[in-house]
Amino acid sequence: MGERIDTFVNDCQTKAEKGVAGSQYDLGLLYSIGKGVPRDYVLAHKWFNLAAMRGMPEARDLRAELAGQMTKDDVADALKQARA
Repeated sequence: MGERIDTFVNDCQTKAEKGVAGSQYDLGLLYSIGKGVPRDYVLAHKWFNLAAMRGMPEARDLRAELAGQMTKDDVADALKQARA
């Protein structure tokens, strides 16, 4: 199972970096729950934000929900990373 999740994470990462909204959303989910990667709300928010900018309403909803659990500094960091 561990090898399959590692492959899925790597595939998501590659596609997300190429701008594939579905993979950005999936990567946000993985980071938000810590599945296959360490739980990281900043990275989850970043990937949800990028997916939302590409028209995924589910990503907008989860980004907003996640932001409610983050500090303002963490949200600012996530937004900065999404713009980089």
